[in-house]
Amino acid sequence: MARRIRSKLFRSARQEERFTAELQLTPQTRSQSYRLAYSDPTFILADDLRPVRLQLELQKPELAFQAHGVEATVVVFGSARLAEPAKAKASAARAAKKALASPRNPRFVRDARIAARLAVNARYYKEARRFARLVSEAELGDGDRPWTVITGGGPGIMEAANRGAHDAGAESIGLNIVVPHEQTPNRYITPALSFQFHYFAIRKMHFLLRARALVAFPGGFGTFDELFETLTLIQTGKIRPMPVLLFGEEFWRRVVDFDALVAEGMVSPADLHLFRFVATAEEALAAIRAFGAPKTPKKRGVLKKGRKR
Repeated sequence: MARRIRSKLFRSARQEERFTAELQLTPQTRSQSYRLAYSDPTFILADDLRPVRLQLELQKPELAFQAHGVEATVVVFGSARLAEPAKAKASAARAAKKALASPRNPRFVRDARIAARLAVNARYYKEARRFARLVSEAELGDGDRPWTVITGGGPGIMEAANRGAHDAGAESIGLNIVVPHEQTPNRYITPALSFQFHYFAIRKMHFLLRARALVAFPGGFGTFDELFETLTLIQTGKIRPMPVLLFGEEFWRRVVDFDALVAEGMVSPADLHLFRFVATAEEALAAIRAFGAPKTPKKRGVLKKGRKR
């Protein structure tokens, strides 16, 4: 059997980098081309190096998850715009005051109407926080370690879910993305499990690599993108089935006509069983438990003389 090479025989990449930094400065060593490839930002960030950066974004969180023993996750999606109820109510009051002061300004009237709806839907912030706390405290799966809550790392529903895990004293994950808005990670994410991504595709892959359940609260384009990609992967057999739970049946049926998709022949009736609606944190947790529970076989009746039906 071939002997494994002991990595300690070789200097680490970090040691090599320090060594080159101590070299005598000459026109040659000052040259951009002389820099170690992995220490050269101009090279690493070049367009032609995109495949390498994709691999790095996949590998960096993976190593951290292994180090922290993260084996199973519960994914929570939802709007970044749904603030906690007190803040949403205050924002709605300010918007209403503006609209009253300028009733002929259509923008103020529209903003007041939207703020009022956000205040009503802010109840989902509270429910997401409760759900994440219950999941973080529950005994799920085969192991003793609770499943880890994972979110997009931003404000709104994402903050609520990370906050619920924090309430339970549990670790939670945040997968942030570099976008013009909402890119600051919320303060309830476990710092060592707070990541920033450039590529949406790699970020979404990490959402599902360890997923055991997915919960979607009301949200916008981002939530729809993440939810329907997951449903597509389950529908096409690319990933194993898991509980996909939609909080707020009224919202989802209003914004997506699922029955029309069946009626138009765009999805099969069975596809509507890939997800279910839930209303409370307790109902969602019960649905997750029921999904993985072994089915109890029906008892068969017994005829006279001991013959089975």
